[in-house]
Amino acid sequence: MNKYQTFENESDQESPAVTAETEHLDASLNKSLNSANGSSVPVAKSKTVGQSRFVENPIENIGDSTTIAISDPAELEEIATDVGFIQFQLRQIVEHLIFSVRQFFNEWFNVVDLVVIIVSFIVTVIYTSVDLGLGYAKLVVAGRLIRIVTFVRLYTERKHLVKGARQMVSQNKRRYQKDGFDLDLTYVTERVIAMSFPSRGKMSLYRNPIQAMARFLDFKHKDHYKVYNLCSEKTYDDTYFHGRVERFIIDDHNVPSIIDMIRFVKNVREWFDQDKSNVIAVHCKGGKGRTGTMICIWLVEAGLFGSAEASLDYFGNRRTDLSKSSKFQGVETPSQNRYVGYFQEIKEKFGGVPPEEVPLRLRQIKITALAGIGKGNGSDLTCEVYKGRSKVFECDFGINKNCQAEYKSEADVLEVTVLNCPILHGDVKLRFQCSSRGVPKGYENCPFYFWFHTSFIENNRFYVQRDYLDNPHKPKTWKVFREKFSIELFFSPPDDKQDIPLN
Repeated sequence: MNKYQTFENESDQESPAVTAETEHLDASLNKSLNSANGSSVPVAKSKTVGQSRFVENPIENIGDSTTIAISDPAELEEIATDVGFIQFQLRQIVEHLIFSVRQFFNEWFNVVDLVVIIVSFIVTVIYTSVDLGLGYAKLVVAGRLIRIVTFVRLYTERKHLVKGARQMVSQNKRRYQKDGFDLDLTYVTERVIAMSFPSRGKMSLYRNPIQAMARFLDFKHKDHYKVYNLCSEKTYDDTYFHGRVERFIIDDHNVPSIIDMIRFVKNVREWFDQDKSNVIAVHCKGGKGRTGTMICIWLVEAGLFGSAEASLDYFGNRRTDLSKSSKFQGVETPSQNRYVGYFQEIKEKFGGVPPEEVPLRLRQIKITALAGIGKGNGSDLTCEVYKGRSKVFECDFGINKNCQAEYKSEADVLEVTVLNCPILHGDVKLRFQCSSRGVPKGYENCPFYFWFHTSFIENNRFYVQRDYLDNPHKPKTWKVFREKFSIELFFSPPDDKQDIPLN
């Protein structure tokens, strides 16, 4: 038996695109059945000979006007249908012209599709324009043929649209296009798969359909795979994957907790140790940031790479299809990269166990090179502090809420003494907002943010340059965030009541 015969269609549901086009044709038909003044078209009686019809008086003169006598309302419907198809085909031609010309003509099926549209349009116009009294039979036949061609094209267009949407969303991430599959999926190693979210409904039009993902995994690794869902924002019915789904809660464009990283690698090792054929399939939403972070810490844990940097480079190279674009599809945000580095230290310095908890009190914040960012003096900035995923503190530099802020214009430095901040420990995020327009916002809907873990703070100081801040690390923001832009945090032990002066 051919192995492809076991595959079913990805969906038995009618495509939303087909439904929309059908409704458009119905509307065109109903509109065409009425004349311009709202009156009906006179219809003459016809005689029937065998299975054919002919019109006794195809054209009649009534006063100064001429009416077309048509043998049967069904024939009138044929004409109206053809008019509707002309409108439909005109719209399709315009849509194709609007589409990116270069990308459009790169695909052979798009060229064939456009030719079919144009030929169908020309044939429809010609046969609709002929003398109805002489060539009505040809008109009916042509209309029916065009109808068949159009609906066949609608069916194939749905496949092309879905394929194009998925490729547009996945961009140049490496896809699996073998064995009858076309999925946003990459074998990072023989036993580690990175993929995008297994989706249903409308989302499945541009991401991996969950049914197709289940078929793929059952076909390639039946009874020997486990799926890891890293999304905090959504989940799915894990019976698609026979209940072999582990979930780790990570917010989009953010980091896993140190505890979850250690729990993840322990779970993977136990699964791999059960059978040498076992594999894992890891996903978040796009299968890049959170997915890459967790896969990279496994690569470090397994000893496949000696450093966090090497594992990050490898994942990015595996996930990126350079034949399509040079855009990097690996772990992008500096905080995610930082946490892969943390895991390397945990393995090398702490024997793979969580480091001892270090509580700290945030005392002061120093921001350098603020000129040109909003008001340029920091008075439009606020700072939110999170312990894990929970917000625990906020200060406003403009009104000195929970802080005392001073901008030194000569040095272009904002110095903020933090007041009333609770004791921090473990995974901590600082998220900055700006009330001024013109300051670019990115992930987390803010200008800049970053994560750190208190157990890795040395000498009560944490310094972050622009390229290691989330959002300002992107070159497109560098017109606002200059090269010297940086943030420096100063801490003290939790029982120390004295402020630390900034030098």
